[in-house]
Amino acid sequence: QVQLVESGGGLVQAGGSLRVSCAASGGTGSSYVMAWFRQAPGKEREFVAGIRWRGGITSYADSVKGRFAISRDIAKNTVYLQMNSLKPEDTAVYYCAARLLDSIVRMRWEYSYWGQGTQVTVSS
Repeated sequence: QVQLVESGGGLVQAGGSLRVSCAASGGTGSSYVMAWFRQAPGKEREFVAGIRWRGGITSYADSVKGRFAISRDIAKNTVYLQMNSLKPEDTAVYYCAARLLDSIVRMRWEYSYWGQGTQVTVSS
């Protein structure tokens, strides 16, 4: 059973930076994808960024491209989301997710494992 534990998040002013982390444990194997989603109040959960564990290929939502960066630490089995130039519209609960297949997809129902979520609030 895969377990995902997030850390980081918090309150930051617009234009600032923040990093969230997600540590994975359990039977992930070597061919899987980890991704970050976010959900703002009253909105659906949306894909933010994903990374293929084997090879490190990444994919981003257009709304964060050029501002956010997803990366992984293989030794720590941890994925990071570095968020720069944050905007108030980035305010949301950020969720880490894992998919035990080798392709990055953006549909939330394709991900079987989820973290508990961490709040990111960007003040104007």
